[in-house]
Amino acid sequence: MRLLVTNDDGIEAPGILALVQALDAWVAAGTEADPRSAVVVAPSQNFSGAGAAVGDVTHMDDLAYARHHLEGVSHINCFGLEAAPALCTIVGTLGGFGPRPDVVVSGINAGVNVGRSVLHSGTVGATLTASQLGLKGLAISMQYIGADTPYATAAELAVDLLEIFPDAPERTVLNLNVPALARHALAGVRHGRISTAGIIKSAAWGDAPTEPTEDRGTIPLRLGSAVPELGDTSDEEADDDGALVAAGFASITPLRSVREATDEGVDELVRTALGVLRRN
Repeated sequence: MRLLVTNDDGIEAPGILALVQALDAWVAAGTEADPRSAVVVAPSQNFSGAGAAVGDVTHMDDLAYARHHLEGVSHINCFGLEAAPALCTIVGTLGGFGPRPDVVVSGINAGVNVGRSVLHSGTVGATLTASQLGLKGLAISMQYIGADTPYATAAELAVDLLEIFPDAPERTVLNLNVPALARHALAGVRHGRISTAGIIKSAAWGDAPTEPTEDRGTIPLRLGSAVPELGDTSDEEADDDGALVAAGFASITPLRSVREATDEGVDELVRTALGVLRRN
């Protein structure tokens, strides 16, 4: 199994270092019957919140990269690329850094990616992009508590999860969120449902929305519980992803990439829309 490793915090972030160090040992343990390899293609700078954006690629002729030597890593080549996480995934999948991977592993993000933040996360965006390319993906994020964040816990869980990917369905994407605890202190691992938590809690001066009175100014933002610290999850259900992390559980959520909507009533809606456009 070949891995492409990326993140959205940048090639020099402590989370990806912990992950790649753990994966280095995983690669070294490969055998002829179980060949393992990995390459790191991560943004050269922080692209948090980039989602699955690739930027204005129509004005790019090439992308700059630089080799990095990560501490304690001897079996994995590591590169920083002047690109967002999704673009790192695309370039790494289409031959820019060697053979096509089987799984894209993204993280470890400094801060959980739960609730609505899943849509905006560069960490998750890389794995959803992988799915669009026919690959499988694992996004790993961890509750952030500063310099003492125990990334090793999330790294260990991620390596253990690799065991399921050879037999997993095509385009499988898992979103793993881990509380800031040593592995032995975890309450367990649960299937987390996507909550209503969001990156932005409010974008207003007060409780009542009002239009700006000046031609120019600023809009105050109040961050929600999603990133980087896990905030108030009291309004979540017990099996919601944010609530699980707050309770000391690691949360695993399967995700789907962009696909055509086939829900009940959609066909009728499209027929109505076509009728309106043809009539006008």
